[in-house]
Amino acid sequence: MILGPRRSGKTALVRQFTKDVDPQQSLILNGEDVLDAALLQERSVANYSRLLAGKTLLIIDEAQHIPEIGLILKLIVDTIEGIQVIGTGSSSFDMHQQVGEPLVGRKNMLFLFPLAQMEFAQVEDFKTTLEKREERLIFGGYPELTRYPDWKDKEDYLYQIMNDYLLKDILMADGVKNSDKLYSLLRLVAFQVGKEVSLEELGKQLGMSKNTVERYLDLLSKVFVVFKIGGYSRNLRKEIVKNSRWYFYDNGVRNAIIQNFNRLELRADVGELWENYLAVERMKFQNYSHIRCTNYFWRTYDQQEIDWVEEGADTLRAYEFKYKSTKAPKAPAAWTKAYPDSTYDVIHSGNYLDWIGG
Repeated sequence: MILGPRRSGKTALVRQFTKDVDPQQSLILNGEDVLDAALLQERSVANYSRLLAGKTLLIIDEAQHIPEIGLILKLIVDTIEGIQVIGTGSSSFDMHQQVGEPLVGRKNMLFLFPLAQMEFAQVEDFKTTLEKREERLIFGGYPELTRYPDWKDKEDYLYQIMNDYLLKDILMADGVKNSDKLYSLLRLVAFQVGKEVSLEELGKQLGMSKNTVERYLDLLSKVFVVFKIGGYSRNLRKEIVKNSRWYFYDNGVRNAIIQNFNRLELRADVGELWENYLAVERMKFQNYSHIRCTNYFWRTYDQQEIDWVEEGADTLRAYEFKYKSTKAPKAPAAWTKAYPDSTYDVIHSGNYLDWIGG
């Protein structure tokens, strides 16, 4: 199962992976095509034996749209000898819910995000990377953006992504009734990148209950629009853990939501753009490099804070994000006292590429 945001390249990846497979030995279905989905609805060994006769590979794109896909795939892989299945999905909620339990021990979940700097590094030199930095802070990493040299075309593409795919997917989810409130929630979160988000405060501003805000944010995370990190603490009396910080999976989507694609010299939110960019690029690097750790922020009630904390099995690393840094790194006194065995570094425009694998 390959999961990730819409338009992040899942279908293209599968096609590239299977380009040398004999077409006569594979069957490709699209879960959004009602005729394709109907081929799988009769859940019987006889039906699937007929459908997959002579096939060694079944590919199902946008598989989350097919009802009971988990049970369907379980029956197929259990009864059709020699068959392999590749499925893609743009909703981690639907795929985990439908595929998780029926396919325990039978599946491998992979995640594909918009292009990472560690991927760009394979095809460009250091000078080009530096020249492209502003563009990536503003427009993000959706693959198709590489086809548009004009900045206006990039803007139009990202507005299309937001309106035709991301918001559409969320509004199709069960229980989402108010598109205006959902969009307003996204805008509020977009303006609070790098800051703790209070669900109660968001609810007051939007005229919604805390539970509704929480449910909407959960849906937004399940369709790969935003992700959250919690507060780190081993001392609950002094450290804040109640609130979370939210980041966007792509800077371009964040900027489309607030309708601001101005160049950096005209913006007051360069710090927020830089923090979101580093957070999501580090998350991609961890995922693709199989680095197992949990990400947090850290803040005390007397306002000492650290932007990013990574806790591994036997390591604790703290990082501060600064677009421009002229000071030598120095950890907050409370952090050093509480966690003397941890490391501390400032990630800035002069050293960030090593940190994000680029």
